[in-house]
Amino acid sequence: MTITRIVLLTQPAEGAVLGKILTAHNPDLEIALISEKDALARLAEGDLSGTRLLSFCSPLIVPAALLAAFPGPSYNFHPGPPNRPGRYPSVFAVYEQAPHYGVTVHEMTEKVDAGPIVAAEWFTMPPDVTVVDLEMLSLEYLIAVFKRLAPFLALNANPLPRIFIPWSGTKRTKADCEAICRITPDLSETEIEHRKRACGALLR
Repeated sequence: MTITRIVLLTQPAEGAVLGKILTAHNPDLEIALISEKDALARLAEGDLSGTRLLSFCSPLIVPAALLAAFPGPSYNFHPGPPNRPGRYPSVFAVYEQAPHYGVTVHEMTEKVDAGPIVAAEWFTMPPDVTVVDLEMLSLEYLIAVFKRLAPFLALNANPLPRIFIPWSGTKRTKADCEAICRITPDLSETEIEHRKRACGALLR
């Protein structure tokens, strides 16, 4: 089987950039940009032979039945390191003053951020970094990893080689993030400023 189409689960701005990266290696490649689960389900009702599914910083959770419809494996580009699975990894990294951060690429499975890892990159956290700065930096790293994997993804239908790095750490949820991005009367000014740096626009 050859790769003829790649479905990108991402936002339009990122999708336009990523699509150009892929078609630079395979000009005949069809790129389908999708940001909603219903659109993905409709596409999956058709012929998926030669189709590869990639998720890039997308909050969509693809159900197991939909994943099974695609010739696998499908891959997720996660904007956090292997020790920070789940939602809003950047928020928790800033809040916990982590010394290092990174990005991960892994096979998509029914469980979120649990599939075998195929690529990971780490970098040192800048001093006094805000969540906005960290997200921009991690996006740069994730695009760099995407560029490195793009020739294989665009041309080779075989699975990417797995690397022997396990997932670890607590899988964070939206509720976890909301808990530390809430300002309450009992908080000190220092803690409020710390939460502002960690939460950005998510602060409530």
